Amino acid sequence: MKRKRQKIVVLTSYDFTTTQLLNEAGVDVILVGDSLGMVKLGYDSTLPVTVDDIAYHTRIVVRGNKRALVVSDMPYLSYQASREDAVRHSGRMIKAGAHAVKIEGGTEMVPVVRALVAAKIPVMGHIGMTPQSVNVFGGYKVQGRAKAQEKKIMTDARALEKAGVFSIVLECVPASLGARVSRAVKVPLIGIGAGVGCDGQVLVIDDLLGLTGAPLPRFVKRYADLRRTITAAARNYASDVRAGRFPGRENSYL
Repeated sequence: MKRKRQKIVVLTSYDFTTTQLLNEAGVDVILVGDSLGMVKLGYDSTLPVTVDDIAYHTRIVVRGNKRALVVSDMPYLSYQASREDAVRHSGRMIKAGAHAVKIEGGTEMVPVVRALVAAKIPVMGHIGMTPQSVNVFGGYKVQGRAKAQEKKIMTDARALEKAGVFSIVLECVPASLGARVSRAVKVPLIGIGAGVGCDGQVLVIDDLLGLTGAPLPRFVKRYADLRRTITAAARNYASDVRAGRFPGRENSYL
């Protein structure tokens, strides 16, 4: 797709029904993101998400998938401690039905990427603003504006490509840098807050559907307002129940 200059469409999913709908919509890649910690499990970051959490949701997503590439996000401390941990935990995702895994980090993750590739586990990289490093960054901040950061991101991308990743997510960097990184590597570069010059884009499905409350990152575009729709539907249902309008004759067995 990159060679043909076809943009790659990536969305997160964490459940069976959403995955079916994304298949019908023609989404290319489904990411079982550790973002589930914030949008489904109620945490204030991705850090508490466990291997069991991702494996559980991967199995559910796989059952709803027919056509998309399924990538499982490896959670914090599932791959950083040792290459053995990385292979063991990533292998669980492949056994759960994922086609590949995603790990965060640049040059420091090269030995891990090589170990995973040697174990026949396809790897998607993730550089720029990496959420699992939020405490190091001091918050969710745009990366790559300073020359040193820009140089590191470019070095990270090339190192990951050489180590064997099949694609790279680049998060929260200036659009001009996103375009330059895309041109610098042969593997697809999937942007999230990295500009239109990337080879594809990824968003969290809850953000896209308008399920996530404000404030939202600058890079998010809402394509629906399901938060308002669901709230209104539940409020109307509650009103009908309390007023005795539901169930009506048409909703009752006679």
